[in-house]
Amino acid sequence: MKLLEARQLEASRDDRVLFTGLDFRLEPGHMLQITGRNGVGKTTLLNMVAGLSRPASGQVLWQGQPVEQDYAAYLGSLSFIGHLGGLKPGLSPLENLRFLCRLRGLPVVEAVLWAALKKVGLYGYEEVLVGRLSAGQKRRAALARLFVEGTPLWILDEPFTAIDRGGVGELEGWLGEHLAGGGMILLTTHHEFTPQFPLHSLDVAAYRPGRAA
Repeated sequence: MKLLEARQLEASRDDRVLFTGLDFRLEPGHMLQITGRNGVGKTTLLNMVAGLSRPASGQVLWQGQPVEQDYAAYLGSLSFIGHLGGLKPGLSPLENLRFLCRLRGLPVVEAVLWAALKKVGLYGYEEVLVGRLSAGQKRRAALARLFVEGTPLWILDEPFTAIDRGGVGELEGWLGEHLAGGGMILLTTHHEFTPQFPLHSLDVAAYRPGRAA
């Protein structure tokens, strides 16, 4: 069974401890929403779980094993979309997906790339430079990678940013589809869900140093 765990994670910034002793467990078909006020370490936690930074102490485990034991396999099991989207503005959405596939060692299957862009509502914009797209279209272009990478674990930092009202319902639907298929989602968002799937929350502020017992 695929399973993500965090055990006693600690993170620091500029010699200040953001959180310590942080634990969570995420199982297939479930979503965990990371909450807390600005500056408590929500994005830091996501970056840590996504392998972009290392904890000051503690461990991230995947399928019961520390991710360091086979880091490449772990990274191949997750898709991470930060709040900036990770797109190259001088490339089109289609070219960005081709570049992504080559970067991750995935086969470049044109039908899959076009289908992903159609799914996120970019039909007709596949070959427009990302730098010329609206903020909402850029967010959709970033989300298209989820349907190309095909990973069980999605780590998303504010995925609803710049998405219009109609797109919010679509994105909720995509999240639900992923969970229904046994996927897992770890995310930060200010969006209020009315989901039809298991949703849990973790307040990072509860793990700040000196918190009340």
